[in-house]
Amino acid sequence: MKMVVLNRFTRNKKRFYGKMKLIRSRYGFRHLKWILWLVVSFFFFIRFISHHQPSTNSLRRTIISNSQSNVISRAISESKTAEVLRQNQDFMKDLKVYVYELPSKYNVDWLSNERCSNHLFASEVAIHKALMNSEVRTFDPSEADFFFVPVYVSCNFSPVNGFPVIGHARALISSAIELISSELPFWNRSNGSDHVFVASHDYGACFHAMEDRAVANGIPEFMKNSIILQTFGVKHQHPCQDAEHVVIPPYVSPEKVQSTLSQSPINGRRDIFAFFRGKMEVHPKNVSGRFYSRRVRTEILQKYGSDRRFYLKRHRFAGYQSEIVRSVFCLCPLGWAPWSPRLVEAVALGCVPVIIADGIRLPLESAVPWPEISLTVEEKDVGNLAGILDYVASTNLSSIQQNLWDQKVKQALLFHDDVEHGDATWHILVALSERLSRSNRRARLLNK
Repeated sequence: MKMVVLNRFTRNKKRFYGKMKLIRSRYGFRHLKWILWLVVSFFFFIRFISHHQPSTNSLRRTIISNSQSNVISRAISESKTAEVLRQNQDFMKDLKVYVYELPSKYNVDWLSNERCSNHLFASEVAIHKALMNSEVRTFDPSEADFFFVPVYVSCNFSPVNGFPVIGHARALISSAIELISSELPFWNRSNGSDHVFVASHDYGACFHAMEDRAVANGIPEFMKNSIILQTFGVKHQHPCQDAEHVVIPPYVSPEKVQSTLSQSPINGRRDIFAFFRGKMEVHPKNVSGRFYSRRVRTEILQKYGSDRRFYLKRHRFAGYQSEIVRSVFCLCPLGWAPWSPRLVEAVALGCVPVIIADGIRLPLESAVPWPEISLTVEEKDVGNLAGILDYVASTNLSSIQQNLWDQKVKQALLFHDDVEHGDATWHILVALSERLSRSNRRARLLNK
């Protein structure tokens, strides 16, 4: 047995040396050294790899570290948001607003009509009431940052159609300015630049429901230096916003919203795909060549009136909020003006607003995340509305609804009798405070 093994070893040895001799003869000794070097290097490389496999514990630590980093980033972001809110709150603690106590003919006399404080233009009443009870109110005009002039101009309702008649608005406000400028020095001191008015009608301080007439009239000269809180806002230049202004939400009763939500929760069943109730002329109402809603509402009715997924109603119904809270999408097309109370009602009741009003500037854009809670459809694309809504419903609807149902969003668009943290009046005061320069504030404090 030993002899067999020895013979086999001898034969293998001879073969090895034979091969080495052949290699040396073919490639030379230099090439042989390179081959040996590569073999040895490969051996040590394999050994190194086998002893240095990556640790799963290390990988886990890396993942945890990245996860913690994301949490920290979110915490920092939330902290910054909280800091901004805190700074706004602190800044508003120093904000001082003087509210003129005008004769009752300018405001409270109009409240004999209950509609005056509850219709879509009633923000003029709501803001006045909230400021009267607010901590920012000062009774010393010499320390005021702003002067609020409470004149109600949208409470004169026509006995014929029930719509507000505002032909008296210019004369009424002019009379109020004449009164305050003759009794106190503050209007003349600043030429009205620190005075605040509410103009909650269709085209704001132009005081007319028809755009061409509103544009022709323009903003009264005596208001052009002042700050106007108005529901009208567009992204392009427009004569009816040629004054310092804040775009505010139209008025929707918070009590009515709460009553509706008490019957149907905001995250409850929504069995209406797309909802609209309001004026939808089959033949567009033509008043001196002006077409209502630029034909948008008519096209919606003609295109989708027979589509069972579109709940379109042309007649008034007092309990229509119960329909909104059942709806997934709420259509908010323009009327005579681009804005509508439907926008606030949709948000407050958790229905995704579908804004169809080219160039509209939405209320309190710095406070309300409109791109995350609504859809915007161009007027020319209204014929493709069903496809657009279907696409959203099949992709990111749940994400939009999650953002929309945030309590802070609803709060930002509603007015209350008292200023509440984060409500519409609170955000209006923040917007006013941002218009104050720190140097002016320091000067006022030093002169006390």
